[in-house]
Amino acid sequence: MARLSRDQFLDLRPFRASPAFARLWIGSTLAGLGGQLTIVAVMLHVYDLTQSTFAVSMIAVVGLVPMVAAGLYGGMLADAFDRRLVALVAASITFASTAVLAILAWTQLESVWSLYALSIINSAANSVVLATRSAIVPRLLPRQLLPAAAALQGITVGIMVMAGPALAGVLVATVGYAWTYSADVVLMTSLFLGLWTLPRIVPEGEIVKPGLDSLRDGIAFLRRAANIRLQYILDITAMTFGQPLALFPAIGAVLLGGGAITTGALTAAFAAGAFLSSLFSGRIGRYRAHGLGIERAILVYGAAIVLFGGVLLAGAFGIGAPNGVDETSPNVLLIALAVLVLAVAGGADNVSAIYRSTMMQSAVPDAIRGRLQGIFIVVVAGGPRVGALYAGTLATFTTLWFPPLLGGLLILAIVTTLVRVSPGFRAYDADNPVP
Repeated sequence: MARLSRDQFLDLRPFRASPAFARLWIGSTLAGLGGQLTIVAVMLHVYDLTQSTFAVSMIAVVGLVPMVAAGLYGGMLADAFDRRLVALVAASITFASTAVLAILAWTQLESVWSLYALSIINSAANSVVLATRSAIVPRLLPRQLLPAAAALQGITVGIMVMAGPALAGVLVATVGYAWTYSADVVLMTSLFLGLWTLPRIVPEGEIVKPGLDSLRDGIAFLRRAANIRLQYILDITAMTFGQPLALFPAIGAVLLGGGAITTGALTAAFAAGAFLSSLFSGRIGRYRAHGLGIERAILVYGAAIVLFGGVLLAGAFGIGAPNGVDETSPNVLLIALAVLVLAVAGGADNVSAIYRSTMMQSAVPDAIRGRLQGIFIVVVAGGPRVGALYAGTLATFTTLWFPPLLGGLLILAIVTTLVRVSPGFRAYDADNPVP
């Protein structure tokens, strides 16, 4: 019975099987935490300089195209050159941009435009690091340990999203922007330890020079890879119709009460769910039917988003707070229920991510893996932004509870239909990966 209990927990075998992977994971986790410090600090910094929420929102908007372009080009570089070297160069650019942010803050020479420019450089270079690192991992571990490695990535994301923004707020409030940026500079050095100690990792198979031909080659492979293509479509569906983060400030202000505290709790719930699902992911990694696992995880995600819409609908009817809500009088019962269903959504999304990442890393040939990871960055970066547009626009013309309620139902209908007409996806076997 004790053995069965241990099997439920996070599989740590990747650390024992590959010290290089362990160093890379530690470095990436610490650097990711530092990156969250800078992301939040830049947002607060821009608001301090402008007193404009529009100026803050533009940080993400102006950085989207460079980030996507860098991810695509970084994937091509990862398929043409030593991946260790590509990741080191990109990480050096990220490090330098963060160091310049710190220097400008220390010398009080920062401006809105310098914060924009350095944020764009930082996110673009980091996209190259992400695409390259994802292509490196399958070269460090045997295929059967890739699900466990993906679950460990869920731990990384959970730590980053739960601890990073809170720590950034505390640092900015207590010691200021210069120290906060400097903390990221220090944490970033850990990423170099993980990358520098890697062996030389040259792509296996035919090498295509970076450029349009390389990108066309990647897109042509994706057209033939029905399982990989469908997992992209399923992820975009979930992120487009089931990403209510843009609604959280208004929910905390006018629907459930509690203001910024409620907004923070709802945001942290996603990360907490991802963290917990990774912590208890032992059996998840041993499940071979990854296509079926993706389908079921996204259906759970859609159902959780429907329930979230239902909680908001209850709030609109005053259930749990008949005398109304405000910043100091929150609807504690419905907030707790909302946090619970969002944690379920975050956990389900992480389970889907474990299977999607494993499918990408095991079914895609090494020679083209970087380009597919670059294309995946487009999906990951674009999906939530389209989701924010869907939720924000629909809520403007209807009400806050309607976008998640409708969106969750659409996820359930679209995913069920797409998978049913794709029997090969349901039949996908991790022991015989077919792209």
